[in-house]
Amino acid sequence: MLKNDELLQINGGALHWGVIAASIAAAVSFVVGFFDGLVRPFSCR
Repeated sequence: MLKNDELLQINGGALHWGVIAASIAAAVSFVVGFFDGLVRPFSCR
């Protein structure tokens, strides 16, 4: 049986990896959007 402090460490670890995964996904999305804007620029309307 896990103790209370051990449960908090497990949840904190999952949250930590979730933040890292979200940061990587945001960075990839930004880079793709940046290069797409360079290759296919649209005029403002």
